[in-house]
Amino acid sequence: MTEQSPALDNLLTESRTFPPSQDFAAQANAKAELYAESDADREQFWAKQADRLHWDTRWTRVLDWSNAPFAKWFVGGKLNVAYNCVDRHVADGHSDQVAIHWVGEPGDTRDITYANLKDEVSKAANALLSLGVGANDRVAIQLPMIPEAIFAMLACARIGALHSVVFGGFSPTALRSRVDDAAAKVVITSDGQYRRGKAVAMKTNVDEALDGAESVEKVVVIRRTGDEVPMTEGRDVWWHDLVEAQSAEHTPEAFDSEHPLFILYTSGTTGNPKGILHTSGGYLTQAAYTHHNVFDHKAGEDVYWCTADIGWVTGHSYIVYGPLANRTTQVVYEGTPNTPHEGRHWEIVQKYKVSIYYTAPTLIRTFMKWGAEIPEKYDLSSLRVLGSVGEPINPEAWIWYRENIGAGRAPIVDTWWQTETGAIMISPLPGVTSTKPGSAQRALPGISAKVVDDQGVEVPHGGGGYLVLDKPWPGMLRGIWGDEARYKDTYWSRFAEQGYYFAGDGAKYDADGDIWLLGRVDDVMNVSGHRISTTEVESALVSHPTVAEAAVVGATDPTTGQGIVAFVILRGNASDGGDAAVQELRNHVAKEIGPIAKPRQILVVPELPKTRSGKIMRRLLRDVAENRQVGDVTTLADSAVMDLISAGLQSGKSED
Repeated sequence: MTEQSPALDNLLTESRTFPPSQDFAAQANAKAELYAESDADREQFWAKQADRLHWDTRWTRVLDWSNAPFAKWFVGGKLNVAYNCVDRHVADGHSDQVAIHWVGEPGDTRDITYANLKDEVSKAANALLSLGVGANDRVAIQLPMIPEAIFAMLACARIGALHSVVFGGFSPTALRSRVDDAAAKVVITSDGQYRRGKAVAMKTNVDEALDGAESVEKVVVIRRTGDEVPMTEGRDVWWHDLVEAQSAEHTPEAFDSEHPLFILYTSGTTGNPKGILHTSGGYLTQAAYTHHNVFDHKAGEDVYWCTADIGWVTGHSYIVYGPLANRTTQVVYEGTPNTPHEGRHWEIVQKYKVSIYYTAPTLIRTFMKWGAEIPEKYDLSSLRVLGSVGEPINPEAWIWYRENIGAGRAPIVDTWWQTETGAIMISPLPGVTSTKPGSAQRALPGISAKVVDDQGVEVPHGGGGYLVLDKPWPGMLRGIWGDEARYKDTYWSRFAEQGYYFAGDGAKYDADGDIWLLGRVDDVMNVSGHRISTTEVESALVSHPTVAEAAVVGATDPTTGQGIVAFVILRGNASDGGDAAVQELRNHVAKEIGPIAKPRQILVVPELPKTRSGKIMRRLLRDVAENRQVGDVTTLADSAVMDLISAGLQSGKSED
């Protein structure tokens, strides 16, 4: 029956490919032989990657998978994660290398060398110890993108405490649920943060969140905006008073490879937050390995910039742990990309000669909307590798990124991974892979992934289905904090018989066997018996020259089961989006994919509802498309967006 009813229809094809230049391939860190090496002896391959780190005690066994799905990697090994990210570079003679070029939204800057970083992290570690924080205690961190956020994370790692970083834009309720679930002993926050040119309060939200929080003993407050904030006597302490008084000498202790490093709660879930648990040796091994090979990073030469927030896993793995383990010089920027103007990112790239730039498709599509004339004003010639993360990237956005940011020559690494996987799993290798616009392509050396049908059988080339990981990997989550049953049920129950980890994403193989991600399985639409991915319809819309961004949902339809409703943002130079333009877009989708995918309705909107991490909240769009009351909007970057969309839909007409 599988042939008649595939798990997911494969509708779009892409024939453009871009091989790496000979010069790039010749100097690349990763060569094609890595694939054969990892296939020949997977455990030996990972042992070699782990040897890039400093281990106080070498492991006795690479992998223990006897208690699946709970893995142990580098069994018996001991290391200190912060030592690997900071001290060893100083010991190797790189004290004066800049670790962080920090840029504040208002324009203030700080350059932090590895010697500075070692001092700051040591002082912060001593400060936490003075508050009674020790190994296995939990510290919640809710901070803007300031250097102290990184110091605090590394200080926790240094003393064996677990950090739980909570995104700075989350509500008091979201913070409280995370503090309570982890039983955090200390909370680190700031008086406020700068956002879109304004100082916004943080400490008052934290006070609201912690009212009656029994586990919290101390709140450490960093002065960022200078606004006056209430301080609770006996509980609250200023970072500058506490940390500056500490010694810059601290001897890090080696912890077991499986010692827990952090908890990170996945956002957007209903019910209790899901605390994803990561440990030390395997996680750091994979974060450092992927950063080195996927971004082709050269220590002491490249300037790297990941535009994520430390509140997300991308910030953990590709701002803090992976890059610093590899002795990176990186840019860390506090603010929004259009403050004070829409060229802010390119101004920073030009100033610091950024050579590796890693961002999200939603931001790339925003840059498309603003227009290519903005990046054209800046010298972006230093850029040599571009990365994409967070969701599948539409082929046309990929091409725009390559041509307008990468000057038609910088390879693009389209990376697939999750909070749960800890590090990149599927991605091109920039000196090896002939890249395809919109495809993450294949599992990295040492990683194993498959696309399977409902029965767990691998689909043929050209087929669509579910993305699974069929072998354990070093950076994998070690469970959900305090809830083993939920861990097994959420990730391992669907394909329990095969022992596969189910990622929750739809995917397909193209004719070459390359992997294309099709978004969350929850977002698949069922139209007249065809299971259609929202990602493919969105990509078809974005391939039209007038469209900058699109979000597609399935809405209940009496005839077809579900009808496709599309919300589109037009490019700055596009028409008014009247009836003729809408009809042209509907026909364009039918031509690109087929009549089955022709949207029932297209609504031109000024913005889309997004979380502060840039993910489109299709759940809210489904509410609008089905004329239901719009659900919870507290995690949106701008809740007023939904009012604009609802008003537009009531006045819009559906087509036949």
